[in-house]
Amino acid sequence: MSGKRRSWWGWGNVEDAVRGAEAEALAGRVRAVLPGVDLTAHEPPPVAELGLRPSRVTPPAALARLCSVEPADRAAHAHGKAFRDVVRNLHGDVRHPPDVVVRPTSERDVVDVLDWCARDGVAVVPYGGGSSVVGGVEPRVDDRYRGAVSLDLGRLGRVLEVDATSRAARVQAGVFGPALEEQLRGHGLTLRHYPQSFEFSTLGGWLATRAGGHYATVLTHVDDLVESLRVVTPAGVSESRRLPASGAGPSPDRLFLGSEGALGVITEAWVRLQERPRWRGDAAVHFDDHDAAVAATRAVAQSGLYPSNCRLLDAAEALLNAGVATGGGVLVLGFESADHPVDVALRRAVRLCRDHGGTLPDPPRHGEVSGTRAGGAVDTWRSSFLRMPYQRDALAARSMIVETFETACTWDRYPALRAAVLDAAGAALAEVGATGVVTCRFTHVYPDGPAPYFGVYAAGRWGATVAQWDQVKHAVSEALLAAGGTITHHHAVGRDHRRWYDRQRPEPVAVALRAAKAALDPSWVLNPGVLVDAA
Repeated sequence: MSGKRRSWWGWGNVEDAVRGAEAEALAGRVRAVLPGVDLTAHEPPPVAELGLRPSRVTPPAALARLCSVEPADRAAHAHGKAFRDVVRNLHGDVRHPPDVVVRPTSERDVVDVLDWCARDGVAVVPYGGGSSVVGGVEPRVDDRYRGAVSLDLGRLGRVLEVDATSRAARVQAGVFGPALEEQLRGHGLTLRHYPQSFEFSTLGGWLATRAGGHYATVLTHVDDLVESLRVVTPAGVSESRRLPASGAGPSPDRLFLGSEGALGVITEAWVRLQERPRWRGDAAVHFDDHDAAVAATRAVAQSGLYPSNCRLLDAAEALLNAGVATGGGVLVLGFESADHPVDVALRRAVRLCRDHGGTLPDPPRHGEVSGTRAGGAVDTWRSSFLRMPYQRDALAARSMIVETFETACTWDRYPALRAAVLDAAGAALAEVGATGVVTCRFTHVYPDGPAPYFGVYAAGRWGATVAQWDQVKHAVSEALLAAGGTITHHHAVGRDHRRWYDRQRPEPVAVALRAAKAALDPSWVLNPGVLVDAA
């Protein structure tokens, strides 16, 4: 939609990459925290110099019009957008490119592609926007398969039907976030699901990974916005009935939500919409003590106020990404409504924070959307949030280890979990010889617990940063599970979280999941390696 060029090796658009004054300022902030760090910039090799292995499969003639074996296409679909993906691309390490990129233009095309791949033993990796950070779209398959196809649904990007009475829409799975909202705008409606990857991810990808959006409470996951799904499997097409709710057995939608393309290819969904917000309000509350900040956040989460934004930044996160120096952190609060002003709820939330020692350098701001928005830490952090992936790429090219991991836990377990994660990350960084900092913020909060999101910023060694990160990732993942957290709150399982997901998942569920996989995908060609393996 923007006319810009997507980067094959890193995040987003080529034109939006960090450069010039922004790059210099970013390097300056890093040097202030890590004096003496080597920030020599490295460039990715041209696609023509990657030496991609030749394609091993030939599509049927009837599908040739949908297929591409161009090196640029294959390279762009070889990895997701995790730190380790970006660094491997920077080094020209593209060992598992798809043999063919297929772009269906109809559901019939999807059926035909699955028929071909099941018949010929070719793995199929469904692909939306490619923003996976857990190896979910990487065609990393073994020699049991003749090759691998990346099934890019980007041409299935239309809103097909809008039910304004029920506030719902039937939408093709390949639609990107901005295109979806643009098509809904004329109806005065919005899905209002904004993951950080919003611009570069699709509805189908959100559904397949149970993505988390910008709402910090209530509608935290895209699951809550689904009315029904239409899914193509090798065993047939599944379409659930449109209903606001149902108690008729296990939910058919829940079988496919979060299945990461291993059970079927989501082609359409009826999704629940909202009127566009008319009123907003926000505030940034500062704390001198982190425990007090957590207690205040818990009070808000359990108050029944249900803010749209309730993100607690610890002191390190607040300093690095909001430019605010505090002893305990900053709680970013936000409320919005299409029906009524939000000043009463905002004032009550602020009162709860003050009761726990919170202070507000700037007064809360509220009013109609067209009015003045709040400034200070709120807008600074929001802008930083949107630039984080681009800045991550710039630092990765300068030998920095910059990556995140997230979880969720109950409130009673959070203090011990945070301490265990910080200890594990610190020890692992020392073991790999990397000096850095670990930050934490809450992306979502529930009455019974938060979703902590950790960031690692460390000086690595060029050529070794993937191995260094993998060791840190292993250590913190072990700490998360040992402390009672989940291996992922909204990043999905993919291939990178499998070993911990297998331990978190109850064994009877694993048995049932294998049975579902065998029934729906008898040839086991759909995204092999994610979620479950053959017994």
